[in-house]
Amino acid sequence: MHEIDIVWRLGLALLLSSAIGVEREMRQKTAGLRTYTLVGVGSAVFMLVSSFGFADVVGQPHMVLDPSRVAAQIVSGIGFIGGGIIFVRRDTVRGLTTAAGAWVTAAVGMACGGDLPIIGVATTLVYFIVAYIYPELVRRLPSSRDAPSDLRLVYLDGHGILREALAECARRGFSISDLSIKHDGVLETEGQTAAVVTVELEVRGRGPLSELATELNEMHGIVDVHAGDANALSY
Repeated sequence: MHEIDIVWRLGLALLLSSAIGVEREMRQKTAGLRTYTLVGVGSAVFMLVSSFGFADVVGQPHMVLDPSRVAAQIVSGIGFIGGGIIFVRRDTVRGLTTAAGAWVTAAVGMACGGDLPIIGVATTLVYFIVAYIYPELVRRLPSSRDAPSDLRLVYLDGHGILREALAECARRGFSISDLSIKHDGVLETEGQTAAVVTVELEVRGRGPLSELATELNEMHGIVDVHAGDANALSY
């Protein structure tokens, strides 16, 4: 088979992997359009090389060769990219969804390179279903008391605000499983200079985290409040 007859597979891999990359780029993720496109197209090239790159030596006598070994190495090789995406912060794993997305994009590229266009398109559709529909499904699932959430407070030092914030967490049924404090310099407020402190809390509880964040944000002396699921993947 001539190379021109199969170059359309690269085009399909480019189209599908770019579609996945656009979704990542719209979410402003570090691994976005370029990364996902290169993963998909590269996987397609490896599949084409695996399928046709050894045609001149496979038929020779005393030659034993398994072309599928090249394709098999894509699955393990993409793990190096995934390993660079995933990181751990205070026992919280982030980047798993991003790594899984790169892995699926590699599979899409392999399907295109392996002359399985329907499988490639179907896998891309499955990806978009998981990316857009599953988050809403997850939000509708009942929360667990053991599920951790991140709470970051930026407040003015020297006013006993942290003690009041912890008390408010306890009143709303949240327990503190981790706490880290960082001093961020000074801030000009009401004509005076005050030291600013950032504290990151890992809280657990069944209460609405948004209501807790709103209540804390209204406390005098708190500059900023950010709350989110500690297990939310860096996608």
